[in-house]
Amino acid sequence: MTARGWFLFSLMGVVWGIPYLMIKVAVDAPLSPSMVVFTRCALGALLLLPFAIRGGGLLRVLRSHWLPMLAFACIEIIGPWFTLTDAERHLSSSTAGLLIAGVPIVGVVLARFFGNAERLGVRRMVGLGLGLAGVAVLTIPHLTGGDARSLVEVLLTVLGYATAPLIASRWLKDVPTLQLTAPCLALAALVYGPSAALSWPSTLPSASVLSALLGLGVICTALAFVAFLELIKEVGPTRATVFTYVNPAVAVAAGALFLGEDLTWGIGAAFTLILAGSVLATAAGPVTAAPADPTGPSAPSGPSDPSAGTGTRRVAWSSRQTSRADGRVESP
Repeated sequence: MTARGWFLFSLMGVVWGIPYLMIKVAVDAPLSPSMVVFTRCALGALLLLPFAIRGGGLLRVLRSHWLPMLAFACIEIIGPWFTLTDAERHLSSSTAGLLIAGVPIVGVVLARFFGNAERLGVRRMVGLGLGLAGVAVLTIPHLTGGDARSLVEVLLTVLGYATAPLIASRWLKDVPTLQLTAPCLALAALVYGPSAALSWPSTLPSASVLSALLGLGVICTALAFVAFLELIKEVGPTRATVFTYVNPAVAVAAGALFLGEDLTWGIGAAFTLILAGSVLATAAGPVTAAPADPTGPSAPSGPSDPSAGTGTRRVAWSSRQTSRADGRVESP
């Protein structure tokens, strides 16, 4: 990945590794799942909508992309954020974070159904395996408590988190990040507004709960979504979700820091496996050179070639070749 890609990847590994702790603080207050989801979505929308409107063309984007945007909002936010928050009423924050680490594996499987042409190769498959092994090392001693409903809710969250990036990559890649994120968050806030009003607490929550809600809305929603969509554009939907292998390590570290949980040798080994797996799973595949033209040398295909990755290849012109603009022919 590029330096920008690694920065976004590292940022997402942290900012979506801490929401589980903040959600747990909020639902133990106790606040209703609807109240928690409404608050983080409303804060995120209030922060991002002014910038999305200022950029211009928001209504045009909504008219031309309303269907995939609606699907993205439902599959990434409206559904998964409620199921995850509701599950954490019965699951620990670290357990929820550990289970979410299944997103990259589910994403690899689903990518086949979306016609994703991204090739994994041996190196990236080994990376996914190492990351999964690291998650297993963390999961075995921490998967305690909860019930079947909570586990199903987290699995539904995993399915949504794995599907939404594929939708964004295929149908929303030309939509500016803010003009995608802000309307989706606003819609989610509208959906959960009525139920949040009905479950509004009669007394003001404590400072720690208010801080958790503020962190969810500002850091884990507004900032995180902008970074996440930029990461998808930078590295693709499959590699973009690999940061969820880092999230469990962050979730466990947050538990140790704020809840006094012990850091063990097993956690250290898991960190090593997760980070090594992330490096391999996010590595770019080898560039395949275009086959040589029998009538003459072909122009090389690589990162500097503007035809690279567009389904076309640049070839040397010959008398047998029909003239095409820019000297390109369609790849077989």
